[in-house]
Amino acid sequence: MSNFGQILKEVGEFGLFQKCLLAALCIPSIFGGFDVIGQVITGMSFPHHCNTDWILKPGPNLTDERQRNLTLPVNKDGTFESCKMFTPVDLDLETIEAYGINSTTGCIDGWDYETPNGASSIVTEFDLVCDKSSLIEVSQSIYMAGYMVGALVHGALADRFGRRFAILLALSVTLSFGVGAAFSPNIYVYMVLKFFCGTSASVVIMITSVMGVEWTHPSKAALCTTLIIIFFAIGLMLLSGVAYLIPNWRILLLVLTSPLVLVLGLFYWFLPESARWLMTQGRKEEALKELHKAARVNGRMVPEDLLEKLEMECTSEKRNMFDVVRIPYLRKRTFIMGFNWFSTSLLYYGLSLNAEGFGLNLYLTQFIFGFIEIPGMLSCLFVMQHFGRKICQAGFLFFGGAACLVILAIPNDLPVVVTAIAVLGKFAAPASFTTAYIYTAELYPTILRQNGVGLNSMCARMAGILAPLIRLLEVYHHAIPMLLYGIIPVAAGCFCFLLPETLNVELQDHTEPKKAVNGPTSDRFSPEEITEEDKL
Repeated sequence: MSNFGQILKEVGEFGLFQKCLLAALCIPSIFGGFDVIGQVITGMSFPHHCNTDWILKPGPNLTDERQRNLTLPVNKDGTFESCKMFTPVDLDLETIEAYGINSTTGCIDGWDYETPNGASSIVTEFDLVCDKSSLIEVSQSIYMAGYMVGALVHGALADRFGRRFAILLALSVTLSFGVGAAFSPNIYVYMVLKFFCGTSASVVIMITSVMGVEWTHPSKAALCTTLIIIFFAIGLMLLSGVAYLIPNWRILLLVLTSPLVLVLGLFYWFLPESARWLMTQGRKEEALKELHKAARVNGRMVPEDLLEKLEMECTSEKRNMFDVVRIPYLRKRTFIMGFNWFSTSLLYYGLSLNAEGFGLNLYLTQFIFGFIEIPGMLSCLFVMQHFGRKICQAGFLFFGGAACLVILAIPNDLPVVVTAIAVLGKFAAPASFTTAYIYTAELYPTILRQNGVGLNSMCARMAGILAPLIRLLEVYHHAIPMLLYGIIPVAAGCFCFLLPETLNVELQDHTEPKKAVNGPTSDRFSPEEITEEDKL
């Protein structure tokens, strides 16, 4: 629709309406940060050892230290075993103290945890230690599986039923299952509920970023998407403070999720639909209504002849997700960007979900990780406007992958240095994610934009599923996980150079673009340009 840009110019390309809309679209990102990285907090581990209260029967006055000395074997490094105990015996205390116990067994009566007063996590409540410790990574992978399903489902729903409907649905699902997870009776129910949270909590960012792009001029697309994603990082920073003040994981989940009731009510009454999407669906009257509303808020008047021209040119083109891989030039973009999303996600979650393993306080590390994302995203905004999307996407992937490889050269007894290098990787990972959101939305036509972003986001969630499981490979060699987190992003960065540049190019609405008539801000690519792209 060649005249939508002209109408948007009359309505106001970044007036009060767009600024208020952008402010509203930033809010769900905070809760996305809460839900995704909140798993690190709720799955926090604490020092633990076997419950050996059996010895209190013959020795009721034993101190804790003496009890551990008599009932727990010692590691080579001089600390007590966390998953073994001396086999209980039916002897008096004097005999046990004189001769000791030679045989060991696993923890028979559960575990004792050294937790701060009032603190708890799913680890302490569901005993996810020793043989069950891998269930933490499994639960994180199941969450990411939900994220993958949600990216596909909500992407298709947004293109079929509208951006507004998909946003409201995602917020409703996050609220319902997020609150439900706080009442989980066991780890398996928790996993199921978090799976459904994963289908919506951060998937909503994918939809809000597309809506923000569709309501503004191409020159503001990067700004809108960057601000929306920055609030994800703000959510991470807030999460660290809230979690520090509320150490009980059940209460924490309720506090983090319940405010969505207010957000859902606000969005239900005030969130508009994307006029650009309405036009592609042939819903002219609704599109005009939204455009008039935007013009009124911006204090502008839209000439009637432009609106009449819009109505005459508006046609309804029905497409579905399969067209993303059926149409040659879209298929090429999907394969390359899918690999980029996969690599970016592997880098991001490989570092984020391992925050507890870098040697510093978890709350402090998580706060630093959230804080460093903001300058990373802002630098991305500046660099993209000067060097374009393609070079930035490749550069951030190279930088983040290199940081992971450098970590391998740092000794484990230097946790501050390791964390500093990891922070550099965290600087690049969200910048790469931000670029991917902007770049992907600009590579697809409106009729398939949400499907395209959803399909690429699904690739990212596949990496999200694998990222915590890759950490389990460290039992074979401690360097394997970080080696994979580093090599794959570097490889993906090389493929970026096969994509077209989209800086300051008008959004494409249909799968068959028209020839450019007004320079770079008309429709995106001519048929000849796309034919040449297909030959690459």
